[in-house]
Amino acid sequence: MIHESVLGCIGRTPIVALRRLFDEPGVEVLAKLEMLNPGGSVKDRPARHIIEEGLRSGAIAPDSHLVESTSGNFGIALAMVCRIHRLALTVVVDPHITATNLHLLHRYGARVDMVSEGDGSGGYLEQRLRRVREIVSTVPGSVWINQYANRLNWKAHAESTGKEILADVDGPLDCVVMAVSTTGTIHGVTRALRAEYPRLRAVAVDAVGSVIFGHPPAPRRVPGIGAGRVPEILCRDEIDDVVLVDDEQAVQGCHELLHSEGILAGGSSGAVVAGLRQILPRLPRPVRVLTLLPDRGERYLDLLSADAPAEPRFDWSPPRRPLSRS
Repeated sequence: MIHESVLGCIGRTPIVALRRLFDEPGVEVLAKLEMLNPGGSVKDRPARHIIEEGLRSGAIAPDSHLVESTSGNFGIALAMVCRIHRLALTVVVDPHITATNLHLLHRYGARVDMVSEGDGSGGYLEQRLRRVREIVSTVPGSVWINQYANRLNWKAHAESTGKEILADVDGPLDCVVMAVSTTGTIHGVTRALRAEYPRLRAVAVDAVGSVIFGHPPAPRRVPGIGAGRVPEILCRDEIDDVVLVDDEQAVQGCHELLHSEGILAGGSSGAVVAGLRQILPRLPRPVRVLTLLPDRGERYLDLLSADAPAEPRFDWSPPRRPLSRS
């Protein structure tokens, strides 16, 4: 198949069985490798869906100026899609953005607006959102993507990711375990799969310090998981269980994926591994679990600077001793 653009290559990502990492009898963990999307992450799907549906409906015009608050994969995915559709994009970021992500945004041609003042709780979310509103109110033709409230976010996964899983996985699934931030991925996938498997359990892997499910806020460094706001698209009743993973456990999960399965994945994928370690003992046997590995690990090699030695690092050499999962 020859595609008209790189956007046609989004999706149809493969599924692998993590048999080396989870080798317990009666347990099968299947992982969809969303890192193999052309923009490097699962966020390619909603970025394309939101923009192209907006262009079809007229909510986005050819001369619109798109605006979004994101320091990670969604910004990169938006920049890639905007490059193909010749749309202007401003991404509002903060000092926690990695040097690699910042460079990628510039290379894709996005306008980068960085806030510098924190919001008093160790984060920058409120300042980023304030800046987004300023841009939308002052720049003609501005459209705020707002992935946390945009129903097209989860619909992208219901219409693509979930359907691909149903087509590729032979036989029933018992549980999905997924890292959450906007909750678009877990909701979209779960809604598609429950049409076929109504008793499917949905387990959200959230970050310690995230407020999505009512836990107290705290500083977080691993990107791609957790949020400093409750997403408007969250439907709490559709989530059966929530497990919390801290930065150290997420980094350890990255080590485990690399050294057991040869998969160099990002921090949210490491968090999924840590979350699976927590939830699998609670599930009846036999059990078949589906998860997603959201992005690649190369973008996080420069995650933490040398002046923060007390914090976990993405050092990809084998750890000298196992880190506690408690």
